Amino acid sequence: MRKYVGLDVSMEETAVCIVDEDGRILAERKVATLPEVIFSFIRDRAGTADRVGLETGPLAVWLWKELKALGVPVICIDARHAKAGLSMMINKTDRNDAVGLAQIMRTGWFRQLHVKSGPSHLTRALLTSRGLMVGMRGDIDNQIRGLLKTFGILFSKRVGGFMKRAEELLSGELNTSLELSRLVETLLKARAEIQSRIRDLDRDLMRQAKASEVCRRFMGVPGVGPVTALSVWAAIDDPGRFARSSSVGAYLGLTPRRYASGEVDRSGRISKCGDREVRTHLYEAANVLMTRIRKPSALQDWGLRIARRSGFKKAKVAVARKLSIVLHRMWRDGSEFRWSPAAAAHT
Repeated sequence: MRKYVGLDVSMEETAVCIVDEDGRILAERKVATLPEVIFSFIRDRAGTADRVGLETGPLAVWLWKELKALGVPVICIDARHAKAGLSMMINKTDRNDAVGLAQIMRTGWFRQLHVKSGPSHLTRALLTSRGLMVGMRGDIDNQIRGLLKTFGILFSKRVGGFMKRAEELLSGELNTSLELSRLVETLLKARAEIQSRIRDLDRDLMRQAKASEVCRRFMGVPGVGPVTALSVWAAIDDPGRFARSSSVGAYLGLTPRRYASGEVDRSGRISKCGDREVRTHLYEAANVLMTRIRKPSALQDWGLRIARRSGFKKAKVAVARKLSIVLHRMWRDGSEFRWSPAAAAHT
């Protein structure tokens, strides 16, 4: 008899439900959210299960890897797909969710997700931490600007950057206000500490990018630096996941939404599915490619033609999507970026 298991995971406890091939519930219980405890319950009540399913979530990666190491045929599915199936239940409880997940495993109405490797998650954590630090630095900059506006002091741009302008104000207009000057100095010290940590993370990212043969080739693409290279590398993880390079753009949410029903058929804005940070990094790389790179390339020419027709914003999104396709194809083929028109021919 075939058996299927659903796991509704929470921080402290996990609801487990086991059903047979006809959908009858064989066992269900809440157990501690520990891989060994979950494995013991499944082994005792189901013996060898055919499929064990859980949704994406904060603990999903850890549980998936630990259960996989114990020999459990565990499958991770998209929480949005699970929600579509579980929404038919009137009452939402952990028990009902576990039952619903077990039935989804039985019917096969799911799409198995790729669980990324440990190095990819570590790289993503490094990139996320750097993004947090950059955001904190921006918040402090905005706080200082807004604070000084209240007293009629405009923090206008100067050659030399933010810190040089701040030093000018401290020695000039703020020299007569001791309390305000002390407050700005406190914020600037916090900013300097954050900036120091950002530089440390940038060095770590550069070291990691140079150590990767794939990322070194990625950085040969105009506009792509170590942050973008590592971001795309960590997002894709395994290039063999995508049979076609064009699928990477859709995976990263850089393709338009489409609604087609009856006589209605329209395309909307990009879907914005997937990793937001990767989209941001690719968009920034596209901006650099189109506005700062002087050496012409087929990709740049293609983007500029779109810009003349539809505007720079749409062109940058299109180039960001094309960049994701080119980077994946370079990874698959082991090739280098080609600046000639042939570079874009196969994409």
